[in-house]
Amino acid sequence: MSRKRIAIAGFQHETNCFGVTKAGLAEFQMADSWPGLLQGADVIEQTRGMNLPIAGFAAAAEVAGLELHPILWCAAEPSAHVTDHAFETITGMILDGLRCAGPLDGVYLDLHGAMVTESLADGEGAILARVREVVGPDTPIAASLDLHANVSAAMVEQADFLALFRTYPHLDMAGTGVRCLPVMQRLLEGTRFHKSFRQAPYLIPLHAQYTGDGACKMLYDALPPLEAGGVLADIALGFTAADYPGTGPSCVAYAATQAAAEEAADGIIALFEELEPQVETAMLLPLQAAQIAQITGARPIVLADVQDNPGAGGTSDTTGLLQALIGGGVTGVLMGLFHDPEVAQQAHEAGSGRRFRAALGGKSGLPGQQPVAADFEVLALSDGICRYTGEMYGGGVATMGKTAALRLTGTDAQIDLVVTSIRNQCLDLAQFRHIGLEPAGYAVICVKSTVHYRADFGAIAAEVFPVAAPGAFACALEEIPYRNLPAGRRISPVRG
Repeated sequence: MSRKRIAIAGFQHETNCFGVTKAGLAEFQMADSWPGLLQGADVIEQTRGMNLPIAGFAAAAEVAGLELHPILWCAAEPSAHVTDHAFETITGMILDGLRCAGPLDGVYLDLHGAMVTESLADGEGAILARVREVVGPDTPIAASLDLHANVSAAMVEQADFLALFRTYPHLDMAGTGVRCLPVMQRLLEGTRFHKSFRQAPYLIPLHAQYTGDGACKMLYDALPPLEAGGVLADIALGFTAADYPGTGPSCVAYAATQAAAEEAADGIIALFEELEPQVETAMLLPLQAAQIAQITGARPIVLADVQDNPGAGGTSDTTGLLQALIGGGVTGVLMGLFHDPEVAQQAHEAGSGRRFRAALGGKSGLPGQQPVAADFEVLALSDGICRYTGEMYGGGVATMGKTAALRLTGTDAQIDLVVTSIRNQCLDLAQFRHIGLEPAGYAVICVKSTVHYRADFGAIAAEVFPVAAPGAFACALEEIPYRNLPAGRRISPVRG
């Protein structure tokens, strides 16, 4: 008896429609937080052991004895729209790979769920529709999606099964791929599920989507009991910077009967309604953060510059929080990661132990952003390549380009900064430690991240505080100039 043969591919982008730069083909080919574009056997070999959905699916499929046909995997750091050229080129490569694959029994896709291109509002819906057209109506298609997916009816219609991350920080990315494997096996045996899809009535800002406690934890705690009853259900919390009609939280349910699927989805939406008053959306203003930063303790506090998160399309070079800390004369501060290739290059030219004057950050053209002109001492230099050690990205390698550890001099404030040449979200202690800085030794750690930092920095932090400094990724949703949200989709209000 021949082994079942499954094609696997991945194409990921989280699109900030209010971002500054677009994602072209070069951005998908370049390594950053994840590997650059992979093809053929490299899709499996170069992601093996990483916390990625495609790695989890491939490992589980190999154990199960399935034959895998890897085609392509790529991702680009979140940004503004994916260019049409990049989308058509990469999607075309996946489709060509399917056409040339020979007989296939199924397809697994590692997607994000919040891709917007220059011409398409629903990138993943278009990918799934094109894959379906190639493989036909009877070939099972399963796909994994990010917790921040803006799931569309088209995605649900075109795929036989969608699985979504259930943790933020995303500690279960590989686990989500693993969850797809037994479902794929059932599909290969002829099982077909009845589906139900619902969208929640309000948006949740990303800094409030932390699943470690509160309302979001209670939402995800509702899923295991459904599974015990035979219903496969998942929840998306949505990506609020992708401005299109499907933006926002949703749920999908798969069951043996339509009635069971509908009942499960209705119950999840009712829980969304019940928990809305418990969604915690408060943020500190930069001046408040500077005041709190002056209260020192045995362990550092973490200030999260949530609106300048490059992992959500931020530029990672805004200076609002830095200026507040300087103005407040705050000491014992570690801050990163600043994306400023010009300053990183200046530091490398100056050399370790030397001082130089530079204008840091504020160069992306965002309104109201200005560089911080100051004197800096070069503490250490790096090629920016380091292995992640935290739970979320452990097993992977950060590629940050020329990197420098700098100390701000000539002010009452005492601030050390890490400056990179490639945008990377600050979510792993190794991004500081690889260049000789120990975060636990500081009174205050400032990270350009929204929630992912909690997975690694939470263990050393006394407290964590989201800070609403200006940036390209607005968490104060009432300030976003949405054009495409449907009537009736409300914004969960800021409290505190």
